[in-house]
Amino acid sequence: MGKTIAEKIFDAHRVAEPFPDTHVLKLDRVFCHEITTPIAITDLMARGMDRVFDPTKIKAVIDHVTPAKDSKTAEQGKILRDWARRHGIKDFFDIGKNGVCHAIFPEKGFVRPGYTVIMGDSHTCTHGAFGAFAAGIGTTDLEVGILKGVCAFHFPKTIKFILNGKLKPGVYAKDVILFIIKELTVNGATNMVIEFTGPVVDEMSMESRMTLCNMAIEAGGTSGICYPDKTTVEYLWDFIKDEFASKEAALEEYSKWTSDPDAEYEKVYEYDLSDLEPMVTFGYKPDQVKSVKEMEGTKVDQIYIGSCTNGRIEDLRIAAEVLKGKTISEDVRAIVSPATPAIYSQALKEGIIEIFQDAGFCVTNPTCGACLGMSNGVLAEGEVCASTTNRNFNGRMGKGGMVHLMSPATAAATAIEGKIINADLYQA
Repeated sequence: MGKTIAEKIFDAHRVAEPFPDTHVLKLDRVFCHEITTPIAITDLMARGMDRVFDPTKIKAVIDHVTPAKDSKTAEQGKILRDWARRHGIKDFFDIGKNGVCHAIFPEKGFVRPGYTVIMGDSHTCTHGAFGAFAAGIGTTDLEVGILKGVCAFHFPKTIKFILNGKLKPGVYAKDVILFIIKELTVNGATNMVIEFTGPVVDEMSMESRMTLCNMAIEAGGTSGICYPDKTTVEYLWDFIKDEFASKEAALEEYSKWTSDPDAEYEKVYEYDLSDLEPMVTFGYKPDQVKSVKEMEGTKVDQIYIGSCTNGRIEDLRIAAEVLKGKTISEDVRAIVSPATPAIYSQALKEGIIEIFQDAGFCVTNPTCGACLGMSNGVLAEGEVCASTTNRNFNGRMGKGGMVHLMSPATAAATAIEGKIINADLYQA
């Protein structure tokens, strides 16, 4: 019987199986940020275990509330900052160099096919776009990862999606993953890996694949995962060119991290997405999804473009195409947060920042703040936000606020109209 990509990664990293269906895996990367990691650091210090297994494999960033908004968030940043200095963690991204964790870490080349990655953050599943097993974990597992470089998991069951056809103009990865979550429901992939395959995925950029994998957790998945291919190699080439004689050699090596044709799956779903329409959430669950056409006319108060889901340069380009020469409605406020300094700089060079500003957007520094209602775009009670983020839970972006998840294109069009609308009116 063949194996899935997740099973192959488990087999390559397993160091112990202390109990039935408990697999202790060696970790290639431990990612950290200032919201969840300080708790682990403080507990390790209290236990007399203030050590790290390998400072070169630990990457840390201050990304949620940046710069700090009050004494509490300043203290969280200080704990992480002091810890990184104390242990010689060179890949620590402080204020001014920092960005959204699930954007800046791939951008720096820290994730490779076949890797095991953990972080105290549920959207760590984003990194599966590279053909890695990447999972969000709790404080205790994070402590063990920092201290010993291992983490225990149950053996991964896998759901496979075969996405056929070709997406219509104006339909993007965000629309695809919203459709998939609607089909699976929020519990449909609990404790399972979601494989994204097929012609639609093959045609996607790495940015789009990260959007797909980012929201696997919204269907309960442990990790989303895509097969590494030429697109993966091209994205990583500047970081791996000294390791391989050619891109073809890199592709040959990375191709072992794909599922076998006779691998066994819990379920296999196959869809032709040629007729897929732009999608948007309603209500307070990520599986409450309708087409944008069904939601047209829904008034909003705020538009937010950014986050680890849709704050990359591809996303900003898409939104800018819609916004160019237009002005946002007087009835709304709009915010854009490029996910990393490099993305901000690229958007500046391409004139994208100017397009956003001319349209009436507030352009902020890279931050996760608005996405979880901590800073830089918190909603008041009763307000509605059209957002490119990943969660529409009740109060997610502010107590009593409503969030409609959508693509950057739909968000940009909604900003112009002041109500949810399909972006095709503004796209060539």
